[in-house]
Amino acid sequence: MTVLPPPRRRALLVAPLAAAAACAPSAKSPDASDGRPLARVQHGIATPQPARVLLAAYDLAPTRPTTAAVRRALSAWWSRPAPDVTLTVAAGPGLYRGLGLTAPSRLKDLPRFPRDRLDADRGGGDVLVQLCGQDAAACDRAATRLTSRAAGVLSPRWRQTGFLPAHATGQTPRNLFGFKDGTENPAAGELTRWVWDGDGSTYLVYRRIHMTVDAFTALPVPHQEQVLGRHRASGAPLGAQREHDPVDLYAKSPRGRYDIPADAHVRLAHSRLDGGARILRRGYSYDDGAGDQGLLFLAYMRDPALFVRVQERLATGDAMNAFVEHRASAVGYVLAAPPPGGSLGDQLR
Repeated sequence: MTVLPPPRRRALLVAPLAAAAACAPSAKSPDASDGRPLARVQHGIATPQPARVLLAAYDLAPTRPTTAAVRRALSAWWSRPAPDVTLTVAAGPGLYRGLGLTAPSRLKDLPRFPRDRLDADRGGGDVLVQLCGQDAAACDRAATRLTSRAAGVLSPRWRQTGFLPAHATGQTPRNLFGFKDGTENPAAGELTRWVWDGDGSTYLVYRRIHMTVDAFTALPVPHQEQVLGRHRASGAPLGAQREHDPVDLYAKSPRGRYDIPADAHVRLAHSRLDGGARILRRGYSYDDGAGDQGLLFLAYMRDPALFVRVQERLATGDAMNAFVEHRASAVGYVLAAPPPGGSLGDQLR
């Protein structure tokens, strides 16, 4: 029987899911695979991915606001959505601590991983906000309105903008390394299993990942492909022909070598190593100038412990580590969307 070499990798590249239909704040999500409608979920998770994102984080104001005040602020955000911009709101571990509330059992601060170089001023936060739209200025105006509506209750902590590189309609976008990013996202019918809890809540993990673009793209393309475990042109796994062909961890070349190296990103991040568990990636590229370019890794899942397991493998064995560095991090509980006539603040319990 063939024995696999010890797995070793898969870098945190991210991308879009353009599968489910867009939903309004009060709209239901797509049907479950068994025909049952899902519970109500927030925008900007399984909806098509627009060209721009603005991420923002807030902390409880120094005036030590009450739980009721925070609930009113979140409800004010939700009650007047910005046109053409989706709003996704997640509560960080610090919000529950600061308000004296019991946090959801799976909401815990992420551990520090090997090779992390985190900037506290660019990560964390008691409340995390994701704003997505086709126009960067519209996202910025929406974030400014949110800040104004929460004045005296939530204080701004950080902001970060991102974009999707240009790509043909219906095609998987490419990241700044030139590779297709987002191929392995679960299909719409799988989201009830891997993303949503029964009430429509989920968890968000954010990582700001600096990419050494010049150094990576200077490598010969075959070397780049060995690092990723995929063909650059087609996006197919090494040893396969098409982008969405399954990753075969056992496939070998005529010389008896595994097609996908032991330290390739695709191998170490493969869901087979986690009992098939999946995450929904919704990443954006960023370019902050002065050699600071990279990936805004945004991933939604039922339990952040899955991300922790994957990242522990990547941090210690991924060939991509020579070209990426994690510089900011955050985690949050994405509240279930309110029912008709309800408010988002009521979901904070």
